Amino acid sequence: MLSADELERYARHIVLREVGGPGQNALKKASVLVIGAGGLGAPVLMYLAAAGVGRLGVIDDDIVSLSNLQRQIIHTTSDIGKRKVDSAATQIHALNPHVTFEAHPTRLTADNAMALIGNYDLVLDGSDNFETRYLVADACFLAKRPLITAALGQFDGSLTTIRAHEKNADGVLNPTYRCLFPEAPPPGTVPACAEAGVMGALAGILGSMMALEAIREIVGFGEGLVGRLLMVDARAMRFETLRYARDPQNPLNGDTPGITDLSGHR
Repeated sequence: MLSADELERYARHIVLREVGGPGQNALKKASVLVIGAGGLGAPVLMYLAAAGVGRLGVIDDDIVSLSNLQRQIIHTTSDIGKRKVDSAATQIHALNPHVTFEAHPTRLTADNAMALIGNYDLVLDGSDNFETRYLVADACFLAKRPLITAALGQFDGSLTTIRAHEKNADGVLNPTYRCLFPEAPPPGTVPACAEAGVMGALAGILGSMMALEAIREIVGFGEGLVGRLLMVDARAMRFETLRYARDPQNPLNGDTPGITDLSGHR
């Protein structure tokens, strides 16, 4: 049940027909794990906390640096040198004390991924490297958890939702992350953010869209991004959507699955 304070706090949600009291209660009961408290994770955490998600977890082993502050808006100048999970915890508590915040100051690995991911209803991946993205996607499939994953370029970004452990309305298994991206690009072909740069406000756009997609998944309204890749071109301010389907050759839920655990990530 929502308290009087919560009813007032979330009033603008509750008057929405698509949300209402039941939807807001669903948000309160939900648990979400965010991978990374950086450019994408920062707006995700703030908007999910503001929305009233009951339990928010974040995994990040990094500390706040001055160069982060151009886009990682959950951190401030006084947080430089602090662990990002601690900085995020302070901001989330100040924003909404009704949210239970769980900090995981570690790196996601094949050894801890299943335990961490299995403890939450929904996973949002804002990591900045392909190794982690594939690990998260495989672990979410094995743990039967939905995944919202996004990526940033210099002036472009993408977003999709993965429910590969479930079937669609036609009784066909949903596509996996590996159906969309069968293999990671060769090392060195995609420059890191520190080398290539990134438009700070673009991280806010994609992170906010991740939060919106998470709210939609939890409350259950509209058409989600399962089987659809949303692409953003910030230079032209253009949004496009690419549909993709399950690849029968994919190693997770394909016709002859080859990945049954995370041993390949060790």
